[in-house]
Amino acid sequence: MNRLAQATSPYLLQHADNPVDWWPWCDEAFAEARRRDVPVLISVGYSACHWCHVMAHESFEDETVGALVNAGFVAIKVDREERPDVDAVYMTATQAMTGQGGWPMTVFATPDGTPFFCGTYFPKPNFVRLLESVGTAWREQREAVLRQGAAVVEAIGGAQAVGGPTAPLTAELLDVAADQLAREYDETNGGFGGAPKFPPHMNLLFLLRHHRRTGSAQSLEIVRHTAEAMARGGLYDQLAGGFARYSVDAHWTVPHFEKMLYDNALLLRVYTHLWRLTGDRLARRVARDTARFLADELHRPGDGFASALDADTDGVEGLTYAWTPAQLVEALGEEDGRWAADLFDVTEEGTFEPRSAAAQDGAADAAGSGTSVLRLARDVDDADPAIRDRWRSVVGRLLAARDTRPQPARDDKVVAAWNGLAITALVEFVQVAAIRVAPDDEDANLMDGVAIVADGALRDAAEHLAGVHLVDGRLRRASRDKTVGEPAGVLEDYGCVAEAFCALHQLTGEGRWLELAGGLLDVALARFAAPDGGFYDTADDAERLVARPADPTDNATPSGRSAIVAALTAYAALSGETRYREVAEAALSTVAPIVGRHARFTGYAAATGEALLSGPYEIAVVTDDPAGDPLVAAAHRHAPPGAVVVAGRPDQPGVPLLADRPLVDGRPTAYVCRGFVCQRPVTSVDDLIAQLT
Repeated sequence: MNRLAQATSPYLLQHADNPVDWWPWCDEAFAEARRRDVPVLISVGYSACHWCHVMAHESFEDETVGALVNAGFVAIKVDREERPDVDAVYMTATQAMTGQGGWPMTVFATPDGTPFFCGTYFPKPNFVRLLESVGTAWREQREAVLRQGAAVVEAIGGAQAVGGPTAPLTAELLDVAADQLAREYDETNGGFGGAPKFPPHMNLLFLLRHHRRTGSAQSLEIVRHTAEAMARGGLYDQLAGGFARYSVDAHWTVPHFEKMLYDNALLLRVYTHLWRLTGDRLARRVARDTARFLADELHRPGDGFASALDADTDGVEGLTYAWTPAQLVEALGEEDGRWAADLFDVTEEGTFEPRSAAAQDGAADAAGSGTSVLRLARDVDDADPAIRDRWRSVVGRLLAARDTRPQPARDDKVVAAWNGLAITALVEFVQVAAIRVAPDDEDANLMDGVAIVADGALRDAAEHLAGVHLVDGRLRRASRDKTVGEPAGVLEDYGCVAEAFCALHQLTGEGRWLELAGGLLDVALARFAAPDGGFYDTADDAERLVARPADPTDNATPSGRSAIVAALTAYAALSGETRYREVAEAALSTVAPIVGRHARFTGYAAATGEALLSGPYEIAVVTDDPAGDPLVAAAHRHAPPGAVVVAGRPDQPGVPLLADRPLVDGRPTAYVCRGFVCQRPVTSVDDLIAQLT
């Protein structure tokens, strides 16, 4: 009996009609394996994963494979986005056993959950042979299987251990990290490493803050070049905005088409702050359109932000997005069609071959099929106004034509941590848009409209987190259709949501958001803290797995440890309570040795380290006009890395930074403190800027 029909996870629901007798992750599944004395097959994936769909079509939808699984195993299907704790433990095991990991993840375990064989995607013939071999080994070589499992568990424990070396995260160490990134930087294509190439959003955030502190031209150029290369490549949706998960090549040409909430939230922060610091027109446009993508495509009114758009459309990867020259002419007419083909580098040879989920011969590649992913071959942001007008017209008509095509499915599961990232990013975008857009700018009306919609979406999502995900003072990981799921929040949920509530407190001046952030951080300190000053990823009263995960590295999203440190840092600055800063510094010291050796995997930790090193600055502006006061605009425009900015009336309830801070001579006044040490209050913009630069 397949037991997934009542799941809240869209990924599990995709498998509800499989002939495999799937169980969700639960104690009852392992009890059934003990009763039958059979191994457990744990299959981990997520709804937007192309190769998860491939393996499902080839194997899990096949009656013969289903019968083989059901006869010899208890099968458990796990959504890695809903249960990141389960995913983390078995991903560590998979990497220990195979040297690599990914999804779909295929794990064979004993009835107590101990993994003894791990892998990722298996084509159907290989998977059938594997099922037969594992079944035989379980029946005839049980002792060897159990020894293998014990060795894997020992490896997991070592990889996830706490109590390693610690060191202060100093300016010198952050400089070493920036130098290491510069050495690993791809000077030709931007970014780091080869294919597949992932957007290095957290490293770029760190480098922007490093540039702001040190004036490093090299750090800024790495960000600028990488941001331009990604935005002009196929990784970026040239019509609707938003970034795909990664590029299958080293030069951002062909994306893996899934669009994840967390990537777009973190990239929005990069482009927003690049725009804030430099006024770059490309960064401005991409920030605007990424914010619009989040608000229009992923936000659900009265709810939070959905997790992702699928990589596949009707089972074919990239079907919605690829174009031929003839299709451009059909949509635009002969003259504009040829012009668009040249601008977007669409050729007869093509750059992309769509692949069906039923295919078994590899991923999408540059196979010369005659279809192309749109790339921006030439600059348009600084082009002649007539060129920009023509480009905007072409984009609008192509998007209208694309909207008539089948569209990728949306994973409408709301993940707490990722919504926190989106809220923080949109708060920063709204704040920068308010100070960077002049009334006579050519896109002022569009920018204002996007900012208004983004502001509504982020507040809506925050209310959803506070009202639905927060249950009896504890966070739940995921919800769907306004119904919260059972899985408990993990450390990254507490960190990202608390940081988002701190950001919303600064945007709104409402004390409730700071109070909610403090409550979440107190739970994290009570339930997740480790003896060495670090943190575990799961609470002390959470379900016991074969190991308690405690990963300090930043990967696709900030690690739980980096996220909680960022939130503690912001909360300490906003509340004036120094003990939260002390905890943040102690936790960051457990990551510092890794920052110096593996900078690419500690970007968010390093960015937070820059904030702590700069103070962070605490900027309070007492004014009756928080939206229009020039002092507020100057504070947001010139704020150093990680600074907090609050504006409002003197002694505004629930806002500690405004307490006991009066107007000076009846005039709006800015109060600047750094690391709890304050400078003299100022009433002029020039004096405020002098204190911040």
